[in-house]
Amino acid sequence: MTTSDHPTPCFGSVLITGASSGLGRALALACAAPGTVLHCSGRDAARLAEVAQAARDRGAEVREAVLDVRDADAMAAWIAGAGRLDLVIANAGISAGTGGGQAETATQTRALVETNLLGVMSTVHPALAAMRVQARGPDGVRGRIAVIASIAGFVAAPGAPAYCATKAAADTWTVATAAVAARDGVAMTSACPGYIRTPMTAGNRFPMPGLMDAERAAAIILRGVARGRRRVVFPWWLGLMARLVGLLPPRLSAAVLGRPEGKAPLA
Repeated sequence: MTTSDHPTPCFGSVLITGASSGLGRALALACAAPGTVLHCSGRDAARLAEVAQAARDRGAEVREAVLDVRDADAMAAWIAGAGRLDLVIANAGISAGTGGGQAETATQTRALVETNLLGVMSTVHPALAAMRVQARGPDGVRGRIAVIASIAGFVAAPGAPAYCATKAAADTWTVATAAVAARDGVAMTSACPGYIRTPMTAGNRFPMPGLMDAERAAAIILRGVARGRRRVVFPWWLGLMARLVGLLPPRLSAAVLGRPEGKAPLA
């Protein structure tokens, strides 16, 4: 069965971070439709403008903002001023690893934590605050929040230690917070995809089983969010394999996962 057999759910007002490329771009365009208001942020003004125009061509109203998710005050102000939000997607993230097998630098580790974990919280906390005071929709939900984690968070890959750690933390925090948020009428979803064909993975020099297009990944995520799932893992078989490897003794799992080249380090 193909993605086209399952229509992408519609949300009235959507806010997406990291919307200027890759999965964020695919999510924005998947949500773009007449009657939809899209709030899109990114750090690259030119690429963000291109995505905004493509979404407008599909009939959506688009309000773009050049923002860095590491700026918690700016994020809080942007989200608070967006009006009603039916869906917030904390998508912004960066990818880096050990490159030629060298130890990860403190600067790189800090950058990954600040973007992939603290940047998620800088998005989700103000989104939760805004949604808790919104009126409930016909389904009883005040709003929905999706955090883009990764199957990489299920394993301790020597080639990408901080990346795996930040994605694991984002996934765990989201699923744990979802139980409390649900009592306030806010549905939260942790999306844990495998390898997606984006500029972020273009530099990977190792096999990427289950590699899929960003458009397909976006459709899977949005369907899972609409169904109220607290965790969406895909491809399922890759998620299962990662879980099993994660249960192995550390030396054995490192032997299975170890790739001397790893992800490329930050430039």
